[in-house]
Amino acid sequence: MPTDIDRKQGVDSETAVLVGVELPGTSRSEEPLEELAGLAETAGAEVVARLTQRRETPDKTTYLGKGKLDQLTQLVKGTEADVVIFDNDLSPAQVRNLEQSVGVKVLDRTELILDIFSTRAQTHEARLAVELAQLEYALPRLKRMWTHLSRLKMGVGMRGPGEKQLETDRRLVEKRIVDLRRDLDKIHKRREREVEGRRDHMTVSLVGYTNAGKSTLMNRITGAGVLAQDKLFATLDTRTRRWSLPGWGPVLLSDTVGFIRELPHRLIASFKATLEEAHQADLLLHVADASNSAVLDQVSAVYAVLEELGIEQKDTLLVLNKVDQVAEEAELTKLLDRYPTAIPVSAATGEGVDKLTRAVSEALSINFVDADIDFAIDNGKLAAYIAKYGEILSRTHDGMRTTIHCRMPRKYLGRINRKDAEIRERSPSVALPEGQQDSLPTTVDEVA
Repeated sequence: MPTDIDRKQGVDSETAVLVGVELPGTSRSEEPLEELAGLAETAGAEVVARLTQRRETPDKTTYLGKGKLDQLTQLVKGTEADVVIFDNDLSPAQVRNLEQSVGVKVLDRTELILDIFSTRAQTHEARLAVELAQLEYALPRLKRMWTHLSRLKMGVGMRGPGEKQLETDRRLVEKRIVDLRRDLDKIHKRREREVEGRRDHMTVSLVGYTNAGKSTLMNRITGAGVLAQDKLFATLDTRTRRWSLPGWGPVLLSDTVGFIRELPHRLIASFKATLEEAHQADLLLHVADASNSAVLDQVSAVYAVLEELGIEQKDTLLVLNKVDQVAEEAELTKLLDRYPTAIPVSAATGEGVDKLTRAVSEALSINFVDADIDFAIDNGKLAAYIAKYGEILSRTHDGMRTTIHCRMPRKYLGRINRKDAEIRERSPSVALPEGQQDSLPTTVDEVA
């Protein structure tokens, strides 16, 4: 039985046995390991066998029961697999015990996802976020696998060469984690300033399960030409493009990293800066793959991540994508019965995109209000502000005062200084604003 298992490499080009333990309260689909197989294939592994077990509670030492563990050991030997991948999160002790039993490398769901993210990270920010998540995951699992970090300099007062290598590795990793958090915090603050600089733009953010077609939809409606592949987590970076809505004008549309069931908390925290666009958006488009048999579970998983991010209350439109790939019309009908306000589209063919653009325009218009703004006739700055960010419906003068009846987004109306103007809101209007400017507005200071 091998005693020294190399865990520093990923699973690219390796053969894998998939294992899933179904516990009470977990969803039980017809193909319980189908998503894990997709993740493994995305990471470059070849799936050679699958094994599942139902248990009330996981075994504390090996997660699997003794009988299933013996079956797994024989399965690994028979297939000559290089790695065992669990669809569960394992403790460091469980991983160690399993590796001693089966004789090959054992990964859990989180480590597999981290491996995929490490190969997908293209930008400096994404690479830093992935490295931070990996190191935080690896810290309690150190097995003399981080000696390559020894090039980092040690600080004054550190222990000398007589200390154990494992303690040296642990301190090196902890120092690197501190450095990464500091660098990502700087990026997050810069991203906040960038997003804040666009606060005068109406913004829409695409969110959804990985491989639901967000990038393809973005290309369809904006002509952005961003990377769109039929792979899980094809891209990790936020892209923002201009989207011209008919009868409305331009808005900013942002794509975000895809979510997944039980997305590791470390990744959510590490990609905080990347997800800032979703935090600040005026509207979320939740894109779901209508052709996927597990679409209901995927929709629930996305809402769970949104809740963890603290943005579950944000205005959201559910978009059922890939309707052209739905095998049975009855399945789509069932989905629409469950989500009657959802918008069926096909980003690949363009079906339903016109209906989506109208729905987005109407959703954004809900935040518009009709108001009468009464102010001094010589306040040209306020008059220009109203003309820029609202639609002037009428204007009357009474001596040294001017009253403008306008339709304006509530967020712009709220920036008017109430000391210099009297504002009387009428009932909210959902009519599409007309005469919007063709160019995106620039950032302005609060109107005095």
